[in-house]
Amino acid sequence: MCVEQEGCVSEVVESTGAPSVELGRRAGERSESRLLIDGALTPATGEVTFENLSPATGLVLGVAAAAGADDMDRAIGAARRAFDETDWSTNRPLRKRCLDQFQAAIESEKEELREELVAEVGCPLMSTSDAQLEWPLADSLRYPASLIDDFEWERTLDGGGLFGARNVRTVVKEPAGVVAAITPSNYPIEVILNKLGPALAAGNTVVLKPDPNTPWSAARLGRLIAEKTDFPPGVVNVVTTPDNEVAGLLASDPRVDLVSFTGSTAVGRHLMREGAATMKRTFLELGGKSAMIVLDDADPSKVTMGAVGACSHAGQACAVNSRLLVHQSLLDEVVANVTAAYQMIPVGDPALADTFVGPVISAAQKQRVLGALEQARTDGAEFHTGGVEYAGLPDHLRAGHFVAPTVITGVDNSAAIAQQEIFGPVVVIMPFTDDDDAVRIANDSAFGLAGAILSAGNERGMAVARRIRTGSLGVNGGMFYGADAPFGGYKNSGVGRQCGLEGFSQYLETKTIGYRLPRNKS
Repeated sequence: MCVEQEGCVSEVVESTGAPSVELGRRAGERSESRLLIDGALTPATGEVTFENLSPATGLVLGVAAAAGADDMDRAIGAARRAFDETDWSTNRPLRKRCLDQFQAAIESEKEELREELVAEVGCPLMSTSDAQLEWPLADSLRYPASLIDDFEWERTLDGGGLFGARNVRTVVKEPAGVVAAITPSNYPIEVILNKLGPALAAGNTVVLKPDPNTPWSAARLGRLIAEKTDFPPGVVNVVTTPDNEVAGLLASDPRVDLVSFTGSTAVGRHLMREGAATMKRTFLELGGKSAMIVLDDADPSKVTMGAVGACSHAGQACAVNSRLLVHQSLLDEVVANVTAAYQMIPVGDPALADTFVGPVISAAQKQRVLGALEQARTDGAEFHTGGVEYAGLPDHLRAGHFVAPTVITGVDNSAAIAQQEIFGPVVVIMPFTDDDDAVRIANDSAFGLAGAILSAGNERGMAVARRIRTGSLGVNGGMFYGADAPFGGYKNSGVGRQCGLEGFSQYLETKTIGYRLPRNKS
């Protein structure tokens, strides 16, 4: 049995009584291991599969279909035909009915999906009550479905142009075409639904390619579409594969009109380059190194909760505030409070109800986090707690990919640990002298995704927030998240926005039609 090396051939281990193992066994029994292509659930060509590993135990949960180039070609072709040859792009009542059916179908298997997420994502069970499942299920499909009726699909511009008042122009919003939706492992359902919802409501067809570390949740959605909805064949295709070259066909194939990607900045750049030859539109929601700014009038006792948020899902969230910028007068108190809190965070089996920090997604990711921490040591960082893989686990979890919640000081904002996205449960605490200094440090980053401000009053907090070059901010605990709220970043954090009217509009093209009125018409 191999439990350390990713991609190794391993046996599915029998239950040991550990909650994560039991849950993984149930998830494996109910998992979907087929592709959805052109309306049919089908194995990959040659019935090739790949293993789905548990982040919590390192054990094999089961298998998923390993699509090859032929499978991806068929999926793209099906999406192209469905867009060009059916009325999907113009039949708004059908689109709304299908999205309503999809919503109901997911809800009918919500508890099975919840266990599946804990098993393959390694996310703590408690996180499925918010961003992992319940929040996106509440409105990620419902909101864009409501826009089918409410959105201004056409508007008229009277007069103007070369022919004065006799000229009328109609501005028409139309779907972009075939959308490649490429999604990550950290919040798979949240990201998938926030791509599928607006893309499909706008009238596009989709090829969904989920992260190979979390294939089952996407494959389940494919099965629900095939079995419980009226989506025409080819409108939604779900292709699981561990092969980056196969996935890359979505960026290079001229039949794909738009690439919608959430993931790392490096991959985002690659997709832009690959898509340039066919002038693909790209929506990229990428990494972050967000800052929480604690102003000198803030209540230090209110800082800890926000700082603990950097450990949410083991720090594997692009928007977590992994830099904590604290006014120098409050620094010692905040460091002491945050350190004490990090030492008490429940770390362990994600299937347990009280676990807050579970594993990172893979052995490779654990090594990346530990490597970044070792570099921080070399750079002179002071570790107040954590800094190594978690050593207090029961024996049945020792093979999992756990890292202890870590608090770092003693470096300035130029250090790698303060500049690079770690994707682990790590916070770097740094002092500043005044508001201008805080803004300077916060903006001294290649990223610009999210952030937070803590102050005695909203007016001052809002004034600082308006100076931060980032896409989303929370002032004094305010939450920016929601299907109706645009989310995305400045600089290396991406191009475009997810959710809201801005996100919906990204899946649309704009056509302007001018015509002349008869002379006797006004």
